[in-house]
Amino acid sequence: MRELLRGHGQTYAAEAGITLKNTPQPLYRTLVLASLLSARIRASVAVATARALYDDGLRDPRSMLDATWQQRVDALGKGHYRRYDERTATQLGDGARLALDEWGGDLRKVRERADGDEDALRAELRRTPGLGPTGVDIFLREVQDVWPEYAPFLDTKTLQGAERLGLPKDPGALLRLAGDDTPRAEIAAALVRAALDKSVVEDCRSRARDA
Repeated sequence: MRELLRGHGQTYAAEAGITLKNTPQPLYRTLVLASLLSARIRASVAVATARALYDDGLRDPRSMLDATWQQRVDALGKGHYRRYDERTATQLGDGARLALDEWGGDLRKVRERADGDEDALRAELRRTPGLGPTGVDIFLREVQDVWPEYAPFLDTKTLQGAERLGLPKDPGALLRLAGDDTPRAEIAAALVRAALDKSVVEDCRSRARDA
């Protein structure tokens, strides 16, 4: 666990350049990132695309909605998100409109409405076009340190990573191994990386042997 966190403990939001806080823009950008990551595409491409959207000024629901469909397609292309670019460009526009009309452009209102009820939160988030159960899981993994009522959030994918590493599949045991001071989102992201990439598992085992 120590070597996993040391080498692979960066959250996907951090990798995408998002400094996650309980404020509107980082939360929205993380929601977009979760949508991108949930597609059948490499995580590195989704992260690069989230950065490209930011660099093109598509940083909040208003700028996303005000952009033309072609501008969204072009930004997605810069991140090499080409397999789903046209559909995703439409979904990003529709999702931005939903966020503005229903949540005032502020995902904290979703949190307030759910009031700690995970099922209610999931149902509200899934109104976002293109965001299915997998996307919601990704979002919750990433935001759990700023929305602590949903922490610890170690879902099926994180436990798959634990199994591949030979770590316990019990969330409580994993948290004890990681230590109380370790951000829960970093633990989750590291375990997901192990679930998705065999080289992460091999790297951690090699580091542990050499330690």
